[in-house]
Amino acid sequence: MRLFVAVLPPAGVLRELAAVLAPLHALPGADRWRWTSHDSWHLTLAFLGEVAPEQLPELEAGLARAAARHPAHRLRLADGGRFGDRALWVGVAGGTRVLRALAEDVQQAAEEAGCGAPDDDRPFRPHLTLARASHGRLGEAAALLADFRGSEWTAAELHLVRSESAGGRSHYTTAASWPLGAAGGVPEVTRSLAPDA
Repeated sequence: MRLFVAVLPPAGVLRELAAVLAPLHALPGADRWRWTSHDSWHLTLAFLGEVAPEQLPELEAGLARAAARHPAHRLRLADGGRFGDRALWVGVAGGTRVLRALAEDVQQAAEEAGCGAPDDDRPFRPHLTLARASHGRLGEAAALLADFRGSEWTAAELHLVRSESAGGRSHYTTAASWPLGAAGGVPEVTRSLAPDA
């Protein structure tokens, strides 16, 4: 199964972002961009790729420990940017030091469980991907997002998310989540991770 670990902004924050993005859809060439859907927006802490069922117990135990070691923290979606002309994103402000430390612990937990994508030398840069483009100019859209400051919210949970593709689009389902800073690290939400679920 294809998994990643993420922090999920609350629905109100995502609605606020969607309203800010609406005018950007009318920019020249924006109809050719692959806009990510509202229900797929998340802050990836670690992409795990394909994970075998036998790796799950150790992975989940490691993620529970990682969540317990880090407190809930205040974040906001803020600023905008682009990775060349490939991807448009909105950044994150606030308790990013805690978020970075959490991402490091999550990556370590994945490595100890024998799963996770190959090491990436790039530093963790918290962001939410908004659109991808194989061609076209994302600069104007990034400039329009440069002064964006969303509402503050509390990141209080760590989520293990399953990714499935259907009809060319990815569909995400929370498989398990752990409260940040909680003793014991027992999953709050668990859904089946059986390959045929």
